[in-house]
Amino acid sequence: MTETLTERQGEVLAVIRDYIQVNGIAPTHAELAKAIGVSSTRAAADHLKALAKKGHIHLHNEKTRGIQLLSEAFVELPLIGMVAAGSPILAMENVERQVPVPEGLFRSRPTYLLRVRGDSMKDAGILDGDMIAIQKTQRARHGQIVVARIHDEVTVKYLDTHAPRPVLLPANDAYDPITFEPEELAIEGVFVGLIRDV
Repeated sequence: MTETLTERQGEVLAVIRDYIQVNGIAPTHAELAKAIGVSSTRAAADHLKALAKKGHIHLHNEKTRGIQLLSEAFVELPLIGMVAAGSPILAMENVERQVPVPEGLFRSRPTYLLRVRGDSMKDAGILDGDMIAIQKTQRARHGQIVVARIHDEVTVKYLDTHAPRPVLLPANDAYDPITFEPEELAIEGVFVGLIRDV
């Protein structure tokens, strides 16, 4: 059972929730201290202990980013294999497992998760090994990060629709854009966030 928070505790909890929503991971004590405007990690730790005592978070003290929100309901999302953040890889759509994710973690509700392989999207904050949350759709706007299928291969890239032909753009200068005929491209979904194992 959760207890009512003070106004300041509510602010700290909101900062934690926003940080997780934007970054896909919980803040460290130092990152939280900076975000809430205190100079010491001890002050941040004191806030965390108060939130844990009142039942709003659980602290995993053995982990650097061991803050778990408890006040949200969870949804289970299927992790359905790998997607390339590099050269496209052959699509494999087998459900590896169900991953519990706090409801409301992402701005848009995802349909499934994919594990990223490669580093072509590292400058967009998507790293090798991340789980990316995807909202299944066949439509995407210019500039969105999409999961795209070209023939039987699937990749994650920025979508550029302003060129004469559609282009998939990496977020890493070591990789070249992928160009193709419009009929060769199928949008599988749009990126709505990520979860990073820490």
